[in-house]
Amino acid sequence: YATAWAQAQQPIPCYGTTHADYAYGDIPVTAVMSDEQIKRDYEEETGVQITDCFKDRSPVETPMCIIAGHAPFTWGKDAAQSVYHAVILEEMAKMAYLTRTLRPDVQPLKQAIIDKHYLRKHGKNAYYGQN
Repeated sequence: YATAWAQAQQPIPCYGTTHADYAYGDIPVTAVMSDEQIKRDYEEETGVQITDCFKDRSPVETPMCIIAGHAPFTWGKDAAQSVYHAVILEEMAKMAYLTRTLRPDVQPLKQAIIDKHYLRKHGKNAYYGQN
């Protein structure tokens, strides 16, 4: 499902609290790689796509993104956490796809609810769940 969002070149909206528990806001999608980038070191330029995507957001709060036309990328403190984030991302992508299929005009979750769910698990005064 995450690859389908990448191929559609769309970010994955935060429609529900499960998503908000693991990522702070939408899952961003990179810009489409330019012809100039493709001609250079493709793998390095993929990394540039990711870092450009996080210029105005925290890669810790959202440890994942999707590369336009390509696939998802995730990261963490070690390989196991990166794989965990990949599994979470796939489930979020599936839920978002099903949500939009059931109701194409659905709006993202209210910011106050996103804040509550994310920050109670990951904020400086976290009190819910385990990390």
